[in-house]
Amino acid sequence: MNSGNTTPARVFQVATGNVGSEMIRRIGAHPDLELVGVHCYTPEKVGRDVGELAGIAPVGILATGTVEEIVAAKPDVLTFHGVFPDEDLYLQVLEAGINIVTTADWIIGHHRDLNHPHPSGRSWREILDEAAKAGGATFYGTGMNPGLNQILGIVASADVAEIENVTTIESVDVSCHHSAETWKEVGYGRPVDDPALPGMLRKYTEVFADSVHMMADAFDLELDEVVFDCELGACTEDVDLGWYQLPAGSLGGSYIKYLGMVDGVSRIETHLEWQMTPRTEPKWDIKGCYITMIKGDPQIYNKHMIFPAPGVDLSDPEDFASIGMTVTGLPALNSIRSVIAAPPGIVTSADLPLRTFAGRFAK
Repeated sequence: MNSGNTTPARVFQVATGNVGSEMIRRIGAHPDLELVGVHCYTPEKVGRDVGELAGIAPVGILATGTVEEIVAAKPDVLTFHGVFPDEDLYLQVLEAGINIVTTADWIIGHHRDLNHPHPSGRSWREILDEAAKAGGATFYGTGMNPGLNQILGIVASADVAEIENVTTIESVDVSCHHSAETWKEVGYGRPVDDPALPGMLRKYTEVFADSVHMMADAFDLELDEVVFDCELGACTEDVDLGWYQLPAGSLGGSYIKYLGMVDGVSRIETHLEWQMTPRTEPKWDIKGCYITMIKGDPQIYNKHMIFPAPGVDLSDPEDFASIGMTVTGLPALNSIRSVIAAPPGIVTSADLPLRTFAGRFAK
């Protein structure tokens, strides 16, 4: 059954960082989408052609810098690819009736409510949901992880009769994510014995706890709590990545777990097996993939492997980084049709149809 709408959705994008630049390049080849504007936070970028900002040929669209310009363009959807959410922008855009799809650290809202509460004491989820419903718009958060990784975990359980535990794992080299701001916030580069490190890791990865809640919702499982745990890997020597420095003895790798507990037993988990450099102690066997493990009858072990297109040389740092940015942003682009068709308010991947997670064939 075809959705029947062949008119491209009009997209206004926020941010031209790592993911944002890659998505500008990808939107041009996406049959469902038409880029109509790009919002930038950096004053020096405003007024420049967004193709130039993304490292491609000019596309005839100049970057803007105000929310008023977004609203005036009347796009069907705003795609938000900033590292951290901009709730004030979200509110204005949703109230104007514009749908939002974001890859910033958002899935359900427990993380934002806990670590970045609204001054009124009300939850950001409640406030944004009200704004979306008032404007008749839909708000959806996705990405590779959190996002598609947990969706794969849910789908893999379809043929399991008796589930005991579902665990999704991201086992990756994160040095391709060239965002120094992000890694400073997470604590990479700080001495591994810094007592602040576990709290920093938790605060800036707790969005992954939201993915545990999302999976629990899909499984109709009521969790008692989601527990955080981590192991830290110290650099065994000074490491210079070019865009980031990791002194000997500083955090260069980590293994983080979010455990969804029921009656003292972990039932749903998501793990983050990250290395910025392999030269850490301890270190982990980085598999470069996303894994689903399901204990039950029968048991499931799935690997979601991601390889470059033929001819792409992964020894080129830009090509290596491009793959990570692509798999982060494409779940958002491919979801746009379904989000536009969804009812107003906040939705999660558990609320949307299968076509939300479908890619597109080449033109």
